[in-house]
Amino acid sequence: MKLEQLPEEFEHARPVLQTIEQAGYEAYFVGGSVRDTILGKTIHDVDIATSAYPDEIKHLFKRTVDTGIEHGTVMILDHGTGYETTTFRSESTYTDFRRPDQVTFVRSLAEDLKRRDFTINALAMRENGEVIDLFDGLTDLENKQIRAVGDAQERFHEDALRMMRAVRFASQLDFTIVPDTLAAITAHAQLLTKIAVERTQVELLKLLQGKTPQRGLTDLMATGLWQYCPDFAPHETALKELTTQLVHGASSETAAWTLLVTKFGLEAAAVTPFMKHWKTANQTINAVQTTSKTAALLLQGTLNAWQLYQCGADLMPIANEVAVILGAPDRLASLTAQLAALPIQHKKELAITGKDLMQAGIQPGPQLGAILGDLEYGVVTGAVANTHDALVAQATA
Repeated sequence: MKLEQLPEEFEHARPVLQTIEQAGYEAYFVGGSVRDTILGKTIHDVDIATSAYPDEIKHLFKRTVDTGIEHGTVMILDHGTGYETTTFRSESTYTDFRRPDQVTFVRSLAEDLKRRDFTINALAMRENGEVIDLFDGLTDLENKQIRAVGDAQERFHEDALRMMRAVRFASQLDFTIVPDTLAAITAHAQLLTKIAVERTQVELLKLLQGKTPQRGLTDLMATGLWQYCPDFAPHETALKELTTQLVHGASSETAAWTLLVTKFGLEAAAVTPFMKHWKTANQTINAVQTTSKTAALLLQGTLNAWQLYQCGADLMPIANEVAVILGAPDRLASLTAQLAALPIQHKKELAITGKDLMQAGIQPGPQLGAILGDLEYGVVTGAVANTHDALVAQATA
């Protein structure tokens, strides 16, 4: 196969490959960018594989960065764009189930490609658009299949994260994992515990935000991988129900976590420990505390003005999205209108400040903050007008 029309990302990078080739080495575009170009998808990072060793690459280009030189990776900086360029390599055993104990640089493209995870990711492309397919990845792309390169058992024993990548690709691409690859994941599922939670988290979130998350979730459950995800063990029923409820991917990371927290029925006190086990950022945890509470109220049909105000305009669409996924009616339009109709959208809009209250004779301290909170609640719920005089009167009554 030869691609006649290349995305501009490849066009911009062609001079890099040409420079390497003119020096007598081989160079190819590799990985997901080649796969996604064939599928007609937008590409992001452009990765290059070459027969040139790192020192040889550094000799050819004026500006490089040693981003992973011990594994053969050098970043070539060309006209403001960085291209990760990795020397063809073979790898030894993987005693930690993630990284090879030893990397050996080689000059053979075939030797390099056979160590990759799936056939659809083991495609290489020359700078002129000619695709090199040594493992029948083009057929698997056409048939919408995910198949391990070579022996699936070996691939997953080498790098256990590949199992999560398989179910993630099933979701993102709407592909089927072939039986022998699926069986190998099932046999090695427990090795997921050897992988850093941060890496598993990335794959899980991509799965939940994928094109067909039902497919990815179904494979996650069928292979037993779910049992080795932090704090998933008590929620088998909820996860099985999600395989039918989550028809379209969650819109964001916050939506994905909100969906899990809400579906699992976690109490407010349990949300933070759960998300901490997944090494989630504090900002996301705080947002999910709010959105999951709001989503639960929407499912119960009991959301009042104060609760809507606490959620706010930025997070309310996420809470509504999750509630809809879990069976509630879509109330986005009405909720947006209700929120806009509230007397204030933020406590900064109160027509009174702490300084005003002190001038009215209220002493500074915890009581002052409590009174401001009561006034904010009163304004939002319509119990008191948002005017200076009305608020002072309420505070000093």
